[in-house]
Amino acid sequence: MDEEVVAVRRGAARSVVMGLAGLAGAAGLLCGAPGAAAAAGAAGPEPGGPAAAAAAAPEADVAYHGRVALAGGELRVWLVPWSEGPSELPDSTVRLRLSAELADRQDLAAGCVRAGAREVVCETGPLPRHGQGRHIGLVLGLKEPVPEVVVRIDTWWNGGAADRNLANNQHAVLALDTGDTYAF
Repeated sequence: MDEEVVAVRRGAARSVVMGLAGLAGAAGLLCGAPGAAAAAGAAGPEPGGPAAAAAAAPEADVAYHGRVALAGGELRVWLVPWSEGPSELPDSTVRLRLSAELADRQDLAAGCVRAGAREVVCETGPLPRHGQGRHIGLVLGLKEPVPEVVVRIDTWWNGGAADRNLANNQHAVLALDTGDTYAF
């Protein structure tokens, strides 16, 4: 493996690991004991504690727009991440989950890494306030040809930013093996 590929995979893996840490923190706040959030808020955030970090977290409405096409066991995905604001994000990670298994070998775009038999995650790069991130284009080979694939697109990690509108960053797209393009 050449050094550039290894560096990209390390960078993508770092985002995934950071994303998991961020999700764990968010899950703790969202799924804590009943009344725990209210009690923490009533007592005020502990200086330097998790509640203080949550209070200081930026708010960014991440959105994804793109297209999906399936033909002959090959799935093409093109997407553009956006930040609708009010804050910019230094980086985030988009996840694509498929209803069909991926082929063993994949030639993934820079900043993307396979996260399972049916998953790929990609760094979005910086998302400016009210602007777009880098365009992500993928050609994913499937383990075997199928008549249709459901592609689920969502945010894996967003740096701990609050996103109050999940409707524009969680998509499920059905692509038929016709070569037709389906937009989201």
